[in-house]
Amino acid sequence: MKPKDLKLPFQWGEQFITIQDKVFFTFEPFDKKGSDFDFPGWGHPEVFGNDKPVKIEYCSGNGKWIAERALADPDGNWVAVEKKAARLRKVWAKMKNLGLPNLFSICGEALEATKRFLPGATVDEVYINFPDPWPKKKHAKYRLIQTPFACELARILKEGGTVSLVTDDEAYSEQMIDVFSSHPCFESCYEAPFYRGKREGYGSSYFEDLWRGKGKPIRYHLFKKVGSGQ
Repeated sequence: MKPKDLKLPFQWGEQFITIQDKVFFTFEPFDKKGSDFDFPGWGHPEVFGNDKPVKIEYCSGNGKWIAERALADPDGNWVAVEKKAARLRKVWAKMKNLGLPNLFSICGEALEATKRFLPGATVDEVYINFPDPWPKKKHAKYRLIQTPFACELARILKEGGTVSLVTDDEAYSEQMIDVFSSHPCFESCYEAPFYRGKREGYGSSYFEDLWRGKGKPIRYHLFKKVGSGQ
């Protein structure tokens, strides 16, 4: 099945909040269609239908990394979060072509979808692979990794849960370290300088392959939730 063969459950411009075919379509503003929609929980039959560990990847892109992880880890429930519908279709197609009942997708903006819908203290692991670095200084305010998002991750993670972040952008790496090191619920699993240049068994993504092929260094960060406060 090709991504273009997968049809959205609505016409663009008339979208609404719904879960169909293991995809959760969320759209802002939430005060319009679907404002009364409540996420049914990870154990609901339309989501995973079990209580296995939940592992979320934000910024899933074409789904290469998460599809490989879901295939290798059938005892984990994997969640792909991607804002762009065209990319989401690629994740969706991989889910169907590879037969992955343990892969669920969320089409929506990471911070707002998490804040509005995801239940607290229910997630075991979070992965954020190559989020848009917005490299120009005037655009840095659009970066995903900022204090409000860290607070939402602290809310949805179980105590002891982890956040893995990967980037090729040095300035963004320093921002990631600052945001999570400053949050009272997180501590780095790596000693200073709080990142590593490789992580065995992590898997590869489109952007990792791209940047490594161009000789760019990659930084891996790992933080653990150590407290229940926010």
